[in-house]
Amino acid sequence: MEYENKHVLAPMVRVGTLPFRLLAAEYGADITYGEEIIDHKMLKCERKINESLGTTDFLEKGTAALVFRTCAKERSRVVFQLGTSDAVRALTAAQMVFKDVAAIDINMGCPKSFSISGGMGAALLSKPELIHDILTTLRRNLDTPVTCKIRLLKSPQDTVELARRIEKTGVSALAVHGRKIADRPRDPAKWDEIADIVAALSIPVIANGDVFEYDDFQRIKSATGASSVMVARGALWNASMFSAKGILPWEDVRREYVRKSVLWDNDLRSTKQTLKEMIMHYSCLEFPEGKAVTKSETLADLAPWREYYDT
Repeated sequence: MEYENKHVLAPMVRVGTLPFRLLAAEYGADITYGEEIIDHKMLKCERKINESLGTTDFLEKGTAALVFRTCAKERSRVVFQLGTSDAVRALTAAQMVFKDVAAIDINMGCPKSFSISGGMGAALLSKPELIHDILTTLRRNLDTPVTCKIRLLKSPQDTVELARRIEKTGVSALAVHGRKIADRPRDPAKWDEIADIVAALSIPVIANGDVFEYDDFQRIKSATGASSVMVARGALWNASMFSAKGILPWEDVRREYVRKSVLWDNDLRSTKQTLKEMIMHYSCLEFPEGKAVTKSETLADLAPWREYYDT
């Protein structure tokens, strides 16, 4: 896995499943992160080869609920993001999946109460010793790249100091979301503070925040000096933003996402949430397409253009 001059799909809960990762890659994403998987959840899983789909599935023992699905087509670019607050648990979970993915990433930026209350995500930002323990444990025991994704701390100096400590663990790259824990998505990303981190480190930094169209990739790189750029909401609304050829009509992107969701038997709840996010950005859930998604009870219900989806 190389981290120079890459366009990266950010980890997004319920969005970053196999169909959406393949969709983003098809449009030009070089690296695709899966949605965060909690270590406790992963440790309840068993690895199974799905012969009918041609996928590698991690299923929860006892319930057979799908936790993570990947395939050979994305092996060289997919990053497995792990939510954890313990080095031993993190290693045990990572050892289950690292041979099926291109890299392991530790989530240190999620500000949601679920993550923070469990000592995961952004809660780790105030625990540099634990960060060091988790990352060094993974680096010493895994034969695959290890990275992490953080948010900004209260002051630029604090963030730079933490980033330097992270670099010393031997990680291959550091992704930085240019917002603080208390910031909301509508708050402008602080590209200048990402630039401070880039200037202080020798490892690749992946800049994340306020990237909504293809031209923004170069704008944030120029402003921060970052090696690569990560995008979340912009890609969620229209994954063709990764294409240098120009963005496609969102209806076309939506149809291709549904086709892939049917093809790869994606989780219905995940598929519906992703579609709702797309529709709410461009249209309204009260319009016919929104109502159809809300009422759908199967993946087949989401595919009214049967001739298209059957091809």
